[in-house]
Amino acid sequence: MTGLLEDKRTVWIVAAVAFVLFLIGNLPWRLDDYDQAKQAFTSFEMIKESDWFYQQTPHGNVATKPPLVGWISAGLYALTRSWDVAWRLPSFLTATAIAILLFRAARSMDGRRSTRLAPERGEDQGEGSSSHGTIAGLIALSAFGLNLLSPRLATLVRTDMPLALVIFLIGLLIWEKIRRQEEWKPRDRIYLFALLTIAMLIKGPIVYAFLLPGIVLFQLCRGRARPPGAPGTNSGSAWPGWWPWVASFAIFLAWVVGGIRSQPGFYHEVVMREFIGRFGETIHRPQPLLFYLPHLLHKFAPWSVLMIAIALVDLRSRNWRFRSLFREMSPETFWLLCWSFGGLIAMSLIPSKRVDRIFPVIPPFCLLLAAQIASRNCSRGSAGPSSRSSESVETAHGAVATTTALKQIYRWSALALALAILFTSGYTGWKIVTGYRHHRDQLAVFGRNVRREAESHHWRYEVVSARDEGLLLYLQKIHFIDPQLAVTEWNNGSLDAVVVSTEKATMLIPKLEGAVVSELTKAEQGNYVLITH
Repeated sequence: MTGLLEDKRTVWIVAAVAFVLFLIGNLPWRLDDYDQAKQAFTSFEMIKESDWFYQQTPHGNVATKPPLVGWISAGLYALTRSWDVAWRLPSFLTATAIAILLFRAARSMDGRRSTRLAPERGEDQGEGSSSHGTIAGLIALSAFGLNLLSPRLATLVRTDMPLALVIFLIGLLIWEKIRRQEEWKPRDRIYLFALLTIAMLIKGPIVYAFLLPGIVLFQLCRGRARPPGAPGTNSGSAWPGWWPWVASFAIFLAWVVGGIRSQPGFYHEVVMREFIGRFGETIHRPQPLLFYLPHLLHKFAPWSVLMIAIALVDLRSRNWRFRSLFREMSPETFWLLCWSFGGLIAMSLIPSKRVDRIFPVIPPFCLLLAAQIASRNCSRGSAGPSSRSSESVETAHGAVATTTALKQIYRWSALALALAILFTSGYTGWKIVTGYRHHRDQLAVFGRNVRREAESHHWRYEVVSARDEGLLLYLQKIHFIDPQLAVTEWNNGSLDAVVVSTEKATMLIPKLEGAVVSELTKAEQGNYVLITH
């Protein structure tokens, strides 16, 4: 099992599988679920209407998310001229970036020092240290790429994956400061300010919920996380100071004030409903306090099970002494613990819940799992010389027990990897096959066919108001048209075709002179038809 996990080909295989799952996880591509149409419409409106700071939803309501991801999609469309690429590429690229960063950070854990420092210092870490670092990196990469959440969000037209990358970069910066026992410098605070500002312009102050609880918990309990023999106050600080947090929030607040002053309904939709309403139980559907816990255990399986199993083995080896566990835990690992569970607890306290909103805790959980494995490697490495010196029979038995436990953990890790590949690939493949079989992209195909026919016949066409928000984007229209206005424009010759729902078509067709249902849409058997002359 150790040979399999140490083999570099295993890393490349896992990376390739994760990469493919990220690409195909949402096929057939459509915008009909998870509020994708709302997010896609922001960049579409930017290009069509030049509304760069405040947008609307397809039904004319105020868009509730800050515009940064929309700006990125608009820029990508200007380069690629493909909306599918522009909408989905940001999530895919950020998912790939998280996977790479996780692998590199986990590899640097072995021996509690960064592998990239060795060439500078002229140190030889040895073959064993390198191989064990590869194992930790492989597990972190596998845990992130092979679960039920990451492939789903990797090409979803949403802000969850970009937000997760920014939060992960902030948490990783804090982790590096704690691990290297470095002071926060002005350059670091500027970097943190930039990341916090990006997070604010992606999804607002929700970034605080994923980071501040962990920082507070670490600062309060940091003395318990020190390694044996280290001074309690010399473990680095997770707190960089106030100004990056305050300054980034001020920029977000400027966007909010501008929206309140310039956009009718902004205060009610964004401030009261979208933000303050999340903390109540009347506007959004509330969920139980422990809503996220079973979902994480399920959607992060088998890695969630592996984390619990390793923790139980570690506690058992310490005779279930929790104080010993926290006293001997390294500061950087304790930060990962505070970061992961602090975000989970904070999000659980908010009544309004949805599974995808908890995704930013997945990367730190992956790094925490890698730290569990890397710490076992360190224990074996430190126990070996003591046992060979024969100074203590008890120490020798401890080294044997540590090696036995490490082999057991490697077997569990290899089993978890195999199960994750089979289950995640099988589940993703099943979703894709059933998606095409049941024509879940039927509305998207209908929109493409209508556009193609309209371009070939040079039709002037409009879309009558409908409940499906994605319909406007499939037909690349910026507004719905009122049924009565459609009748007026049709009868005076301003329209050549109209897209309308089947339920409204029976009422509308008798009022349209010479109207017939296009043969194109009869074959679709969907909820919408194309009416032509």
